[in-house]
Parts: sequence; C-alpha cells; structure tokens
Amino acid sequence: MLSKTLLLTRAAVGLLVCAVACLIDQECALAAGLIEELRVGVLAHDVPDLWSGFNAEPGSVALNVEALLSPSIAILGGNIRPAIGGSVATDGGTSNAYLDARWQYETPSGIFFALGLGATIHDGQLELKDLDRKALGSRVLFHIPAEIGYRLDDHNSLSVYFEHMSNANIADPNEGLDRIGVRYGYRF
Repeated sequence: MLSKTLLLTRAAVGLLVCAVACLIDQECALAAGLIEELRVGVLAHDVPDLWSGFNAEPGSVALNVEALLSPSIAILGGNIRPAIGGSVATDGGTSNAYLDARWQYETPSGIFFALGLGATIHDGQLELKDLDRKALGSRVLFHIPAEIGYRLDDHNSLSVYFEHMSNANIADPNEGLDRIGVRYGYRF
C-alpha cells in the first residue's frame, strides 16, 4: 500500500500537471466551464509568530497549486466559489490537499481580497512523536486561507497568500500549521 505522503504528493503533482495542461490548452478549461482560475505559488512552510504561534517543522518551502471553480454565488459585493488545491512541503514537512468555499471581492483598481473556509487532509503526524514535525491531532483539519492581490490584466494576477490549518481544538493536540507566500494566477 502507498504511504499517505506519496498519495498526497501524487495528487498535488497531478493537479499541477492538469493546471499546466489547461494553461497551455485554454480550451480544455473553457470547454468544460469548470475552472475559473488557476493559481500556483511558493509558500514559506510552518511560519512562526502567525496564527499557530510557533514552528517545529524544517524551514522549507511548500509548492501550492489551486483551481478556483465555477459557478459562483454573488454575496456582499463579491463572489463565493469552490476552491480545490494542495500544498506539497519540501524537505519532509507536512503536505495537504484541501477543498474550500472562497469569497473574493475585486475592486475596480484591480486589487482583490479573498477569505475562505474549508477542510484539508494532511500527511503529518497526529500525536507528538517526532519533535521536528507538528502534532495536528486529527487527519482532517479546518483550512482557512486569506489572500490579497493585484489583477495585472483580465487574465494575470499576483498575490500574497496565507493558509492556516488546525483542528480548532476539537482534538488534542492542536498545534496548527501556517504558511505564507506569493502566488501567480491565470483567469480563463
């Protein structure tokens, strides 16, 4: 049987390959009408002094890929739509795949703000066994992303992205994990 880490890594790589294929062949995503935007980025992994408060995992990066899906629901001046993605940590850190509801508000000047709430599954440890890894308490966690960015034109954007995952003290332990970094987006 394949390890959970290998399965998550394969899933994230598969999503990245699909994202690149759809960027190359835009008709792929447009014909299906399923993907509104693809975003890829590099995130600092297990950043201290944010929501989780401390870091334990190796100082590395995580590669993030995400698809914002259609359709959307207009609410509070923005739109809520599903987002599916994953972050693969390099250097042996915790990787995850997630599904969120994402609200995004875009200003006429091109600046946009996004907040989300969803669930994530990860390959990290549940109990504190390895001091170089976070103890996350349960396999399925809450996923809370926040993003601020600038739309360069109708298709391209750059943004600063933050994601937090934890079990919200439903399970013990609940060390949580934070990442922050930059992403490039392509809207179809």
